[in-house]
Amino acid sequence: MAPLRRTAIDTRRRTTQSPHISLVHLDSGLTVLAADSLFARRYGDSGASPYGRHLFALLQPSPAHALDRQFSLLATGDQDSFTEHVIALQNDGVPLPVDITGTVARNADPGLPSVSYLVAVRPVEEVDPPTSPRPHAGTLLSPLHARILEGIAGGASNIQLAARLHLSRQGIDYHVGRLLRQLRAPNRAALVARAHSFGMLTVGAWPPHVPQHFIHAESTTVPPTTGRPGPASAQWLSR
Repeated sequence: MAPLRRTAIDTRRRTTQSPHISLVHLDSGLTVLAADSLFARRYGDSGASPYGRHLFALLQPSPAHALDRQFSLLATGDQDSFTEHVIALQNDGVPLPVDITGTVARNADPGLPSVSYLVAVRPVEEVDPPTSPRPHAGTLLSPLHARILEGIAGGASNIQLAARLHLSRQGIDYHVGRLLRQLRAPNRAALVARAHSFGMLTVGAWPPHVPQHFIHAESTTVPPTTGRPGPASAQWLSR
Protein backbone atom coordinates (compact mmCIF):
# COMPACT_ATOMS: atom_id res chain seq x y z
CA MET A 1 0.00 0.00 0.00
CA ALA A 2 1.42 3.43 -0.93
CA PRO A 3 2.50 5.66 2.02
CA LEU A 4 -0.18 8.30 1.32
CA ARG A 5 -2.91 5.68 1.19
CA ARG A 6 -1.65 3.91 4.32
CA THR A 7 -1.45 7.23 6.18
CA ALA A 8 -4.98 8.17 5.13
CA ILE A 9 -6.41 4.87 6.36
CA ASP A 10 -4.38 4.88 9.60
CA THR A 11 -5.34 8.49 10.38
CA ARG A 12 -9.01 7.79 9.78
CA ARG A 13 -8.82 4.66 11.95
CA ARG A 14 -7.49 6.71 14.89
CA THR A 15 -10.31 9.25 14.56
CA THR A 16 -13.14 6.73 14.40
CA GLN A 17 -12.24 4.84 17.60
CA SER A 18 -14.64 1.99 16.82
CA PRO A 19 -13.95 -1.67 16.01
CA HIS A 20 -17.15 -1.80 13.93
CA ILE A 21 -16.26 0.89 11.37
CA SER A 22 -14.45 -0.15 8.20
CA LEU A 23 -12.45 2.34 6.17
CA VAL A 24 -11.68 2.73 2.49
CA HIS A 25 -9.77 5.23 0.30
CA LEU A 26 -11.25 5.88 -3.16
CA ASP A 27 -10.10 7.70 -6.27
CA SER A 28 -12.32 10.26 -8.02
CA GLY A 29 -14.10 7.45 -9.90
CA LEU A 30 -14.93 5.64 -6.62
CA THR A 31 -12.39 2.89 -7.30
CA VAL A 32 -10.73 1.43 -4.20
CA LEU A 33 -7.16 2.64 -3.69
CA ALA A 34 -6.83 1.20 -0.17
CA ALA A 35 -9.01 -0.47 2.44
CA ASP A 36 -8.59 -1.82 5.93
CA SER A 37 -8.81 -5.53 6.64
CA LEU A 38 -12.34 -5.25 8.11
CA PHE A 39 -13.71 -3.76 4.88
CA ALA A 40 -11.98 -6.41 2.80
CA ARG A 41 -13.36 -9.24 4.96
CA ARG A 42 -16.92 -7.94 5.21
CA TYR A 43 -17.61 -6.49 1.76
CA GLY A 44 -15.01 -7.94 -0.62
CA ASP A 45 -15.41 -11.25 -2.40
CA SER A 46 -14.09 -14.17 -0.38
CA GLY A 47 -10.39 -14.57 -1.13
CA ALA A 48 -10.32 -11.62 -3.55
CA SER A 49 -8.77 -8.22 -2.99
CA PRO A 50 -11.06 -5.14 -3.11
CA TYR A 51 -8.30 -2.98 -4.60
CA GLY A 52 -9.06 -1.59 -8.04
CA ARG A 53 -12.78 -2.38 -7.77
CA HIS A 54 -15.64 0.12 -7.76
CA LEU A 55 -17.14 0.85 -4.33
CA PHE A 56 -20.66 0.02 -5.49
CA ALA A 57 -19.57 -3.37 -6.85
CA LEU A 58 -18.48 -4.27 -3.31
CA LEU A 59 -21.25 -2.69 -1.22
CA GLN A 60 -24.10 -2.92 -3.78
CA PRO A 61 -25.78 -0.05 -1.86
CA SER A 62 -29.50 0.61 -2.12
CA PRO A 63 -30.17 3.24 -3.35
CA ALA A 64 -26.86 3.84 -5.16
CA HIS A 65 -28.01 7.14 -6.70
CA ALA A 66 -28.09 8.78 -3.25
CA LEU A 67 -24.38 8.08 -2.78
CA ASP A 68 -23.58 9.18 -6.34
CA ARG A 69 -25.09 12.57 -5.60
CA GLN A 70 -23.23 12.93 -2.31
CA PHE A 71 -19.85 12.18 -3.90
CA SER A 72 -20.63 14.65 -6.69
CA LEU A 73 -21.25 17.38 -4.09
CA LEU A 74 -17.90 16.55 -2.47
CA ALA A 75 -16.11 16.80 -5.82
CA THR A 76 -17.60 20.21 -6.64
CA GLY A 77 -16.83 21.57 -3.17
CA ASP A 78 -20.49 22.11 -2.30
CA GLN A 79 -20.00 20.09 0.89
CA ASP A 80 -17.03 18.95 2.96
CA SER A 81 -18.49 15.66 4.15
CA PHE A 82 -21.69 13.63 4.19
CA THR A 83 -23.35 10.75 6.00
CA GLU A 84 -25.87 8.64 4.09
CA HIS A 85 -27.93 5.68 5.35
CA VAL A 86 -28.09 2.83 2.84
CA ILE A 87 -28.51 -0.93 2.73
CA ALA A 88 -25.28 -2.73 1.77
CA LEU A 89 -24.71 -6.37 0.89
CA GLN A 90 -22.03 -8.25 2.78
CA ASN A 91 -19.87 -10.80 0.99
CA ASP A 92 -22.16 -13.61 2.24
CA GLY A 93 -25.13 -11.93 0.55
CA VAL A 94 -26.80 -10.82 3.80
CA PRO A 95 -28.16 -7.23 3.65
CA LEU A 96 -26.77 -4.85 6.27
CA PRO A 97 -28.05 -1.32 7.14
CA VAL A 98 -25.02 0.99 7.22
CA ASP A 99 -24.16 4.67 7.58
CA ILE A 100 -21.57 5.77 5.02
CA THR A 101 -19.57 8.89 5.86
CA GLY A 102 -17.41 10.42 3.14
CA THR A 103 -14.85 13.23 3.11
CA VAL A 104 -12.82 14.65 0.24
CA ALA A 105 -9.03 14.80 0.02
CA ARG A 106 -7.45 17.24 -2.44
CA ASN A 107 -3.79 16.80 -3.45
CA ALA A 108 -1.52 19.44 -5.03
CA ASP A 109 1.17 16.87 -5.95
CA PRO A 110 0.90 16.24 -9.73
CA GLY A 111 1.94 12.62 -9.16
CA LEU A 112 -1.18 11.92 -7.09
CA PRO A 113 -4.91 12.06 -7.90
CA SER A 114 -6.12 15.64 -7.51
CA VAL A 115 -9.31 14.44 -5.79
CA SER A 116 -9.87 11.33 -3.71
CA TYR A 117 -12.26 10.28 -0.96
CA LEU A 118 -11.95 8.81 2.52
CA VAL A 119 -14.98 6.73 3.45
CA ALA A 120 -16.10 5.15 6.72
CA VAL A 121 -18.74 2.38 6.64
CA ARG A 122 -20.60 1.95 9.93
CA PRO A 123 -23.02 -0.97 10.48
CA VAL A 124 -26.02 0.59 12.20
CA GLU A 125 -27.38 -2.34 14.17
CA GLU A 126 -23.96 -3.35 15.55
CA VAL A 127 -23.30 0.10 17.01
CA ASP A 128 -26.87 1.06 17.92
CA PRO A 129 -28.67 -2.18 18.84
CA PRO A 130 -32.47 -1.78 18.88
CA THR A 131 -34.31 -1.89 22.19
CA SER A 132 -36.57 -4.71 20.95
CA PRO A 133 -35.24 -8.00 19.54
CA ARG A 134 -34.21 -7.89 15.90
CA PRO A 135 -35.05 -10.73 13.53
CA HIS A 136 -32.10 -12.91 12.56
CA ALA A 137 -29.97 -11.27 9.86
CA GLY A 138 -30.92 -14.02 7.45
CA THR A 139 -34.68 -13.51 7.93
CA LEU A 140 -36.43 -13.81 4.57
CA LEU A 141 -40.04 -13.34 3.55
CA SER A 142 -42.14 -15.66 1.44
CA PRO A 143 -43.26 -14.14 -1.88
CA LEU A 144 -46.79 -13.85 -0.46
CA HIS A 145 -45.65 -12.10 2.71
CA ALA A 146 -43.51 -9.73 0.63
CA ARG A 147 -46.57 -8.71 -1.39
CA ILE A 148 -48.61 -8.27 1.80
CA LEU A 149 -45.89 -6.13 3.39
CA GLU A 150 -45.73 -3.96 0.25
CA GLY A 151 -49.50 -3.53 0.37
CA ILE A 152 -49.56 -2.58 4.06
CA ALA A 153 -46.72 -0.10 3.49
CA GLY A 154 -48.74 1.37 0.62
CA GLY A 155 -51.79 1.89 2.84
CA ALA A 156 -53.94 -1.02 1.63
CA SER A 157 -56.52 -2.42 4.01
CA ASN A 158 -56.94 -6.14 4.61
CA ILE A 159 -60.06 -6.13 2.43
CA GLN A 160 -58.11 -4.52 -0.42
CA LEU A 161 -55.26 -6.99 0.04
CA ALA A 162 -57.70 -9.91 -0.02
CA ALA A 163 -59.12 -8.77 -3.36
CA ARG A 164 -55.68 -8.05 -4.80
CA LEU A 165 -54.17 -11.41 -3.79
CA HIS A 166 -57.31 -13.52 -4.30
CA LEU A 167 -57.43 -14.55 -0.66
CA SER A 168 -60.20 -14.41 1.90
CA ARG A 169 -60.26 -11.65 4.51
CA GLN A 170 -59.56 -14.29 7.15
CA GLY A 171 -56.59 -15.51 5.14
CA ILE A 172 -55.09 -12.03 5.00
CA ASP A 173 -55.68 -11.59 8.76
CA TYR A 174 -53.76 -14.81 9.33
CA HIS A 175 -50.77 -13.80 7.21
CA VAL A 176 -50.63 -10.27 8.62
CA GLY A 177 -50.48 -11.87 12.06
CA ARG A 178 -47.58 -14.05 10.94
CA LEU A 179 -45.74 -10.99 9.61
CA LEU A 180 -46.27 -9.14 12.90
CA ARG A 181 -44.79 -12.09 14.79
CA GLN A 182 -41.90 -12.54 12.36
CA LEU A 183 -40.80 -8.90 12.63
CA ARG A 184 -41.81 -8.68 16.30
CA ALA A 185 -44.07 -5.70 15.66
CA PRO A 186 -47.13 -4.89 17.83
CA ASN A 187 -49.23 -3.35 15.02
CA ARG A 188 -49.29 -2.50 11.31
CA ALA A 189 -47.59 0.89 11.70
CA ALA A 190 -44.76 -0.65 13.71
CA LEU A 191 -44.51 -3.44 11.11
CA VAL A 192 -43.81 -0.92 8.34
CA ALA A 193 -41.40 1.07 10.53
CA ARG A 194 -39.42 -2.03 11.48
CA ALA A 195 -39.37 -3.28 7.89
CA HIS A 196 -37.88 0.07 6.82
CA SER A 197 -35.29 -0.04 9.62
CA PHE A 198 -34.19 -3.52 8.53
CA GLY A 199 -33.97 -2.48 4.87
CA MET A 200 -36.84 -4.75 3.83
CA LEU A 201 -38.48 -1.88 1.91
CA THR A 202 -36.48 -0.08 -0.76
CA VAL A 203 -35.61 3.46 0.29
CA GLY A 204 -37.17 6.15 -1.91
CA ALA A 205 -39.36 3.73 -3.91
CA TRP A 206 -43.10 4.13 -4.52
CA PRO A 207 -45.12 2.02 -4.54
CA PRO A 208 -43.30 0.23 -1.69
CA HIS A 209 -41.09 -2.61 -2.87
CA VAL A 210 -39.39 -5.50 -1.04
CA PRO A 211 -35.93 -6.16 -2.60
CA GLN A 212 -35.51 -9.63 -4.06
CA HIS A 213 -32.72 -10.56 -1.65
CA PHE A 214 -35.28 -10.44 1.20
CA ILE A 215 -37.53 -13.02 -0.52
CA HIS A 216 -36.69 -16.70 -0.27
CA ALA A 217 -36.60 -18.74 -3.44
CA GLU A 218 -39.39 -21.14 -2.56
CA SER A 219 -42.61 -20.19 -4.32
CA THR A 220 -45.77 -19.77 -2.28
CA THR A 221 -48.99 -21.10 -3.77
CA VAL A 222 -51.87 -18.69 -3.25
CA PRO A 223 -55.15 -20.61 -3.12
CA PRO A 224 -58.08 -19.09 -5.03
CA THR A 225 -60.20 -18.41 -1.94
CA THR A 226 -62.74 -15.62 -2.20
CA GLY A 227 -65.24 -16.07 0.63
CA ARG A 228 -65.06 -17.65 4.03
CA PRO A 229 -62.29 -20.30 4.02
CA GLY A 230 -63.57 -23.84 3.60
CA PRO A 231 -61.83 -26.93 4.97
CA ALA A 232 -59.21 -27.01 2.20
CA SER A 233 -58.23 -23.35 2.54
CA ALA A 234 -58.30 -23.57 6.32
CA GLN A 235 -55.84 -26.45 6.13
CA TRP A 236 -53.58 -24.39 3.84
CA LEU A 237 -53.67 -21.39 6.18
CA SER A 238 -52.65 -23.56 9.13
CA ARG A 239 -49.36 -24.53 7.53
